[in-house]
Amino acid sequence: MGDSKKRNDEDKPIIEWAKVENYMHRKIKNLPEMKMEVQKFSEGFSNLTFLIRFGEWEAVLRRAPSGYVPPKAHDMHREYMILRKVNPVFPVAPKPYLYCDDSDIMDKPFYVMEKKQGVVIDGALPEKYPNTKETKQQISSEVVRTLVELHSIDYKKASMDEMGRPEGFLERQIHGWIKRYNLSKTEDLNFIDEVEKWLINNLPSTKETTIVHNDFKLNNMVFDTEDPRQITGILDWELSTVGDPLTDLASALVCWGEEGDPPIGIAMITNQPGFYSRRDFLNDYAQQSGRDVSNIHYYLTFGFYKLAVIQQQLYYRWKIGEIDDPRLETLKESIYNLMKLADNARFQQV
Repeated sequence: MGDSKKRNDEDKPIIEWAKVENYMHRKIKNLPEMKMEVQKFSEGFSNLTFLIRFGEWEAVLRRAPSGYVPPKAHDMHREYMILRKVNPVFPVAPKPYLYCDDSDIMDKPFYVMEKKQGVVIDGALPEKYPNTKETKQQISSEVVRTLVELHSIDYKKASMDEMGRPEGFLERQIHGWIKRYNLSKTEDLNFIDEVEKWLINNLPSTKETTIVHNDFKLNNMVFDTEDPRQITGILDWELSTVGDPLTDLASALVCWGEEGDPPIGIAMITNQPGFYSRRDFLNDYAQQSGRDVSNIHYYLTFGFYKLAVIQQQLYYRWKIGEIDDPRLETLKESIYNLMKLADNARFQQV
């Protein structure tokens, strides 16, 4: 217990906000000469996010968590560079203002970006939205339209080819996530070996390369406060790269819950009547994009498996005492459910 408490204390960020304030005044033109206010958005197991205010001027500061950070994880410079490349061609991505890796300013690298105005839909509809089927259909349609728009961008013109390696993308993804799972495995699920073998032996050829967000889910989107037909922001670009767009589509479908889904460890509202089903989502995407989605079951298998591994890595860190958070014990159930969904997806369409 003592070691755990010590580790938690070490993981708490010590930020000298006066240094950050002075730095922002030096680097951002026409910043209001007012006292900076700071409000913490989130402090979980991922990057730390803060709302920064100078009067009515607002921005968001992102930095890596304190304590040990695995190599290549929580790369603030990469995320900042992605936004610099994507924002001009896809303006719902926040505009980045500055990046700083000066340890005299903050102990961890950070960047500051535009604050997208609107509402995030998580566990319930925003108060100003009518709770109707029409509203839920409008939200669903706008999510699909925005994903199609992202996948239509010429990634080379956006210089995003510098941020990833398209050749062999899917194969690297499959082998990489299988390796991650086996390094963090805590339970013996006798059907997982077959899922992994199937993913390796049935690898499809990639027909197209696009920008992929890699975490395209509803609570990473900002909607207009009053209009469910308009997304004003797409957040959390840390996992973005260039690769097979069907991996992005499948990740979106995995997080687009529908009625009858077992618990999979993430908050959902789309399982309520009125929202698109996964089949509706897929059909709309196929019609708008013109892409062949006939082998989506492969990508869905991988999508469920990948989300299970992400949770397994957290569960493993809790189990060995690296994270002191009893809530993570509940991931054991959702990991099993996701792995079963992956197993089932091999043999069925959406």
